[in-house]
Formats: sequence, C-alpha cells, structure tokens
Amino acid sequence: MSAETPAAAPGQFTRRRLQFRAWRGTRPFWAGLLVMLGGFLILYFPYAHLQLGHLSMTVGTPGGSSSLIIGGLLITLGVILWFQQHIRVFGGVAAILLALVSIPLSNIGGFIVGFLCSLTGGAMAIAWAPGTPARQQPADGAAGQGGSPTAAPLPEQRGYGLDDPNDLSGTNPANGANGRHSAG
Repeated sequence: MSAETPAAAPGQFTRRRLQFRAWRGTRPFWAGLLVMLGGFLILYFPYAHLQLGHLSMTVGTPGGSSSLIIGGLLITLGVILWFQQHIRVFGGVAAILLALVSIPLSNIGGFIVGFLCSLTGGAMAIAWAPGTPARQQPADGAAGQGGSPTAAPLPEQRGYGLDDPNDLSGTNPANGANGRHSAG
C-alpha cells in the first residue's frame, strides 16, 4: 500500500463519519435499528442451539414458522425505515402490531427482549419527524449600529385566512365586525 492510496488520506475517516452522521440525521435511524434488532431476537431464539458445557439446549416450538415470518418482516421493516423514511408511520404501526403478535406466537416475543425492542423502535418511527435545515448565519458585515448584530426577523405569522377581504366569519376586526355577528 503506497502513500498515494486514497484510503490512507488523512481525514478520510472523519469525512466518512460526518457523511454517515448526515445520512443518519435525515431518517429514523435508531428506530430502524431497534426494529431490526427486535426482529433478529424474535427470529433467533427458536432456531438457536445453545451449548453449555456438554449440555445442548434448543428451543424447538411449533411457533418456529411464525417466528421466522414475524422476525423476517420486522427486519425488512427496519431496512425500509432506513431507506424509505416517508413511510415511517406505516412502518412504525406495522412494527408495533408485529411485536404485539409475537407475544403469543413466538416464545413470548423473543423472551420479551425482542418484543420490547420492536415496540420501542416502532414508537420511535411514528414519533420521528424530519428536521428543518439549518439557516445560514449572517456575514460579519451584517451587524447593526454599534457593532451589535441585528435581531433576526420573526417568521411570518399566518392569519389563517382571517385577513382575506372575503372573510365572512364576522370575527375579524379588520372588517369592522369586532367579533359580533350582525343579523342583517
């Protein structure tokens, strides 16, 4: 590996980390991760062969096929939450419903841990909302008198249609009604 290799460039790790951080901030990343983890745990336990010394433990239940279906769907929903963030509400509701169905059908929902991970991830997916982009700071030359920066203008307030000339509600002081309705 030579010094000219792009992978050895200084700051590449930091740049990749910041790119991942920006990508992660535009989607319900942690919700998808928890849903996938819960799906894996629900899927894992019926097919696990645990070895304790010379003792082999298996959890063989008739719910193995339902665990396979529920776990696979939860893992798929977690991936969908990462890459199709506009359907986060559907994915969250589906994850919560699948987590609830996993309690009676697949080893108490992955021994409660998979159930709780999927339930929490689904709730986080429903609650997640995309953020607003950061506003640019004014340049140094935009300072007001006395060297202090000027106050940022307040966002435009909406009147919800009450300032329209065709407002017939009778509650707008702009049309002289002063909140009273006239009968004719």
